[in-house]
Amino acid sequence: MRIPIETFRLANGLFVTLSEDHTAPLVAVNLWYHVGSANEPAGRTGFAHLFEHMLFQGSADVGSNEHFELVQRAGGTLNGSTWLERTNYFETVPSNQLELALWLEANRMGYLLPAMTQQKLDTQRDVVMNERRWSMDNQPYGSWMEKLPALCFPDEHPFHHSLMGSMEDLTAASLDDVKQFFATYYTPDNAVLSIAGDFDPAEARRLVERHFGPIPRGRGKPPLPDMSLAPTFGQWRREVVPDEIMLPRLFLAFRSPAFGTPAYYAASVCGAVLGLRNGSRLRRELVRERQVAADASAFTYDLAKGADLLVTDVTARPGIAAEQLEQEVAYEIDRVVRDGIEPAEAERAIAVIQTSFVSAMQEAGERADRLSMFATYFGDPGLVNDEVDRYRAVTTDQVNAFVQERLGENNRASLLYVPRDDAPSELAGAGAAAEAE
Repeated sequence: MRIPIETFRLANGLFVTLSEDHTAPLVAVNLWYHVGSANEPAGRTGFAHLFEHMLFQGSADVGSNEHFELVQRAGGTLNGSTWLERTNYFETVPSNQLELALWLEANRMGYLLPAMTQQKLDTQRDVVMNERRWSMDNQPYGSWMEKLPALCFPDEHPFHHSLMGSMEDLTAASLDDVKQFFATYYTPDNAVLSIAGDFDPAEARRLVERHFGPIPRGRGKPPLPDMSLAPTFGQWRREVVPDEIMLPRLFLAFRSPAFGTPAYYAASVCGAVLGLRNGSRLRRELVRERQVAADASAFTYDLAKGADLLVTDVTARPGIAAEQLEQEVAYEIDRVVRDGIEPAEAERAIAVIQTSFVSAMQEAGERADRLSMFATYFGDPGLVNDEVDRYRAVTTDQVNAFVQERLGENNRASLLYVPRDDAPSELAGAGAAAEAE
């Protein structure tokens, strides 16, 4: 399956990717800004996520919340998301509404600041703080997205701090701070626009030029510090979190090759062998056979700078203690290190990854998002057409070499959640075992 791709760049630096497909009368517009929580300066954590909310609060020609109303009234869907290395916004609309989606995205890229007010900042800051309370502070296991990166990355590393930001930093954010952050990062030369689906490429190019062309390029963004890290943690790191939960849960992370590098694909296949869907090793052994876990999965963060994380996520069955859960997961990882994985396991994992990828590429929204991702991180959306081949080229020997290099005890970080009332004193007091790098 080869995806048709055209690219061009506007004079202001905006990189544009087009992928024409007339299977369904829908078109997806996807805009990635190359800014995430990693770009936030000290004392200003949470800004990237705050902007995910602020950009839906109107611009010079669009009223507050009108972006949602216009797209939904036209029969479309939309949303946005924030990650450590990027922020994205996307719409899928009927084909005849392409210009509406482009106009809305261009209007907030070029003309958000005139509509940004203290009242909007205060309102969205409260929304973000409430989201943090709901999704992290008062949610069972909710703090894992903050605690795991903090355990796995050094204090000074851009991936160390919380994606959601701290309450103190959000409270301290001024309107001038927010305007400066927007002017620095939400510019055409720091963005990728992808259009996929049912459209005419010549007409799409004309519309992009019309709506985005007049927006001036930015003044440049500050470079990130050195993101490089040693291949392993150097020791087994550990943090125990007593929480208001019923069942223990373990996040066991391994430092892994950065997304997009040749070594990443062996790591990704290893993650699929361990915990992708029902046929995976952890689900077979821990959930079905030994019945010590209620659920088990594995995933990569897909971080393109410095180092990635491969994470196993295992929740205990009722009656299984936290210590036993950690021991059982460690035993299974030790067994993989000792015996390696079988060729049949690697073949199954690659087949599952390939099926998932090909299915996603048939959806306009998913296709546009992947094009934006490869263009943003590597400057080449055409890499999407090499993805399946890169997975098919992974050998069992390469996966086992990754296992030997990266799954040993010197490269493990355990974040163990225990029921607060059942936490033994030696567990509750363990804390993080990490040493400064």
